[in-house]
Amino acid sequence: MIHDALLRYLKTAEKFAGLHRLQALGAATTSNSFPVFNPSNGELLAELPDMGVNEARAAVDKAHLAQAAWAALPARDRSNLLSRWHGLIVTHAEDLAAILTAEMGKPLSEARSEISHAAAYLQWYAEEANRIYGETISAPTTDRRMMVIKQPVGVVGTVTPWNFPASMVARKISAALAAGCTIVLKPAEQTPLIAGAMFTLAEEAGVPEGVVNLIYAARGDVIGRELCSNPKVRKISFTGSTKVGRLFMRQCSDQIKKLSLELGGNAPFIVFDDADVDAAVDGAIQAKFRNAGQTCVSANRLYVQAGVYHEFAEKFSSRVAELTVGDGFTPGVAIGPLIDTRALAKIEAHIRDAIDKGGSILCGGRRIGDMGTFFAPTVLTGISSTMLIAQEETFGPLAPIIKFEEADQVVREANDTIYGLAAYFYASNLKRVWQVAEALEYGMVGINTGRMSSEAAPFGGIKQSGIGREGSRHGIDEYLEMKFLCIGGL
Repeated sequence: MIHDALLRYLKTAEKFAGLHRLQALGAATTSNSFPVFNPSNGELLAELPDMGVNEARAAVDKAHLAQAAWAALPARDRSNLLSRWHGLIVTHAEDLAAILTAEMGKPLSEARSEISHAAAYLQWYAEEANRIYGETISAPTTDRRMMVIKQPVGVVGTVTPWNFPASMVARKISAALAAGCTIVLKPAEQTPLIAGAMFTLAEEAGVPEGVVNLIYAARGDVIGRELCSNPKVRKISFTGSTKVGRLFMRQCSDQIKKLSLELGGNAPFIVFDDADVDAAVDGAIQAKFRNAGQTCVSANRLYVQAGVYHEFAEKFSSRVAELTVGDGFTPGVAIGPLIDTRALAKIEAHIRDAIDKGGSILCGGRRIGDMGTFFAPTVLTGISSTMLIAQEETFGPLAPIIKFEEADQVVREANDTIYGLAAYFYASNLKRVWQVAEALEYGMVGINTGRMSSEAAPFGGIKQSGIGREGSRHGIDEYLEMKFLCIGGL
């Protein structure tokens, strides 16, 4: 049975889907629909309109018409609207968390945390909207003045992922709106309901018509191509796989369109001999198994120095074996389902490859139940660099432990990847902390912690993990253009 809170929202489906179709289009031009399922039990949650090129183009037109007035609005007014939206999300947090758990599967406690995180971005950028500063430049002659102002990019096309469907919507939209940009958002087809709920609250907060526009679609490639090729869209913000990020770059290249890309990762988690092993175990549990390992910053390769390898492996696998797997609405559940059967197939393929090449299972390694997409949290040892699990992002509750001897060796292995999003390490020697932190080729490094995301900090990677940063004071710059003014004849 669908959670009561979700039912209350689904009963107002016209407000979620119908209203935003009208907001984007004036009238729907398609009768197609696509289903949204609960991954815990396969239950049908909703059927939403499957929009295409015409609908996306109409949504862009709507955003384009609204752009000038929104950009001209005083920053304080934009700030107040974001603050009201933030307050409504806080007020409706429990209902939003229920929707999130129902369509994505994560435990309700994690869903509540995500909604809180989403609200924090709205609050942060409500404040940052008032802090868009220019500068004056000393002119070379007395008859002129030189200055720099910042202006919004314009219409922004955004595509958000299924693994954090509330916080990713808030993280992108809040910065764009604060900067004075209008939005066309395409949420992941697996988790569109939370986006609809958040947009409903945006409208209730007083965000003007056309400023935020929602596109429901089962085929993201169709919508993505339109957003990239439409000249009225001045910027694309995408979170997802590196493979799709490359496509966005190619499709935007003809128009030299601005891009923000937060892409795949292959995060190393390093435990040195001088680390607090118990703290490292706690951090590894956080970094690996949050959201069933379905995070772009999830620890994908656990490197443990020889002196503490056996202690760490024993304590870690013991803790992992105690993690409860089940429906996210069940109290005490720590691990929910994977998003779909393809995710199950990938984790099983990585385990088979590791076993075939000499790896061993310490715990887990199997599907759970015959309903839903549950997989037991798994720990592997005997891992080598030739295994798929050491080369690819698993995106599931699978933790491979790799023994290493020397610090220089592990840094080289940690950096030996096309990705550079997040890395973690545990150590107590201050010299080592600084040396390793600076040597790791990643956009974010967690030192003696397994969790580092914050609205106040810049989130993003280097190498093929992306372009640009989200969050922090730097995040709003991604949606602003710098303009130089030179005033003569003075």
